[in-house]
Amino acid sequence: MTTIEGEVAPGFESVREAFAANFARHGDIGAAVCAYRDGQPVVDLWGGIADPDTGRPWVRDTLQLVYSATKGATATAAHLLAQRGALDLDAPVAKYWPEFGANGKADIPVRWLLSHQAGLVALDQPVPLAQALAWQPMANALAAQRPLWTPGNAHGYHGRTWGWLVGEVIRRVSGRTPGRFFADEIAAPLGLDFFIGLPASERDRVSRMLYQQPEVDFTTAPPELIPEELRELVAAWRDPNSFSNRAFAVTDPPEIDFNSPRVQAAELPSSNGIGTARALARMYTALIGEVDGIRLLNPETLASATKEQASGTDRVMVMPSRFSSGYMLPTDTNPMTGPNAFGHTGRGGSLGFADPERGIAFGYVMNHIIGGPDDRRAASLVDAVRRSLA
Repeated sequence: MTTIEGEVAPGFESVREAFAANFARHGDIGAAVCAYRDGQPVVDLWGGIADPDTGRPWVRDTLQLVYSATKGATATAAHLLAQRGALDLDAPVAKYWPEFGANGKADIPVRWLLSHQAGLVALDQPVPLAQALAWQPMANALAAQRPLWTPGNAHGYHGRTWGWLVGEVIRRVSGRTPGRFFADEIAAPLGLDFFIGLPASERDRVSRMLYQQPEVDFTTAPPELIPEELRELVAAWRDPNSFSNRAFAVTDPPEIDFNSPRVQAAELPSSNGIGTARALARMYTALIGEVDGIRLLNPETLASATKEQASGTDRVMVMPSRFSSGYMLPTDTNPMTGPNAFGHTGRGGSLGFADPERGIAFGYVMNHIIGGPDDRRAASLVDAVRRSLA
C-alpha cells in the first residue's frame, strides 16, 4: 500500500481517499495533488515513487513535467503583459513580431494565437529537434509558415507550435524569454516551484515519467473493435497527413524524449513546464484572488483572459473543445469543478485550474502517463473536491 503524505483540511478527507485510490486501483506510481480555497491551502498530498528505476520516493518538493498544463502558465505571462499595457491581444502579431506578417499572416491578432485559431498547427518543413530546442530557428520557421486554414474561421489545438508562437510574442514584448519572464514576474513573487526551462541545479528533484501502452491500439485495430464515437478520431490518427498527426510532428525527428535533461533544460512554453501540484494550484489561486497579499490579474484582465474565444469541433483533436485566450474551458470530457472554471490539462492527466465562482484552485501532477478515456485519476480527484464543497 502506498503511503500518502501531507495534509487535508477538515471536510476534504474525500480527496485523500480518492488520491489513495488512484494508487491502489487507477495506476498512479508517483503523484501529488493540491487545492486552495479562498486563498488558503485545503489539500496538499503526495506519495509513491518518483523514479521506479532507482526507487527514489516522491517527496514534498519532487518536481514533475506537466506537458500542456504548461500552457496555463505561459498564457498567464501573456495576460500579465496585457494588464501592464505592454501587449494588446487584439493587435496584429506583426506589430510586435514583424517577420510574422509573411505569407498572409499580417492581420492575425495575438488573441488568435492564444485561442488556437491561427491555422499554424504544423509546418510544411519540420525543424531539426536540436534547432527547435535552441528557439530561434523554430520561431523563424513559424514566421515564414503559411496558415493551414483561414485564420479565425476554425480552431484546432496547436499542441506544440503554440509555445513558440505565444512565447515569441512574450519575448519580443518583454525582452526576456518566456521562461525567464515567468520566473521573474510570476514564480519569484509567488514562491512557485515551477520552471519553463529547468535549471541544472533542480535536475535531481525531477520525477521520471513512465508511459503506459494502451490495451488496444486503435491505430491498427480492426474496425469492429473501434467504438463508434471514436471512429472519426481514429481515422485522423491513421492518416499521416491529418492535422492530428502533423500538429505533433513539427520537429525532426517528431518524437521528443521529455525525460531528457537537454529537453527539460530548453524552453518549450507549450509542453515542458516542470513543477509541483502546489505551484500550479498556487498560481491559479493568485489569478482569481489574493494569496499572501499577491494577485496576478485584476478582475477586468481576468474576465478578458477567460472569455470564450473558440468552441466546437477541434480540427486537431477531432472532438469538441473550448478555449479562452490561452486557457481551456470546461467540456464534458474536461474535469473542472464548475462552468466558469478555466485552466489546462497536460498529456497523461496533469491538470491545473481555477474556479472563481467557488474560490477553488487545483493542481495535480503524476509520472505515470496513461491518458485516454479510461484514465479517471484527475477526474476522480476533481469529483472529490466538488463533493467537499457541497
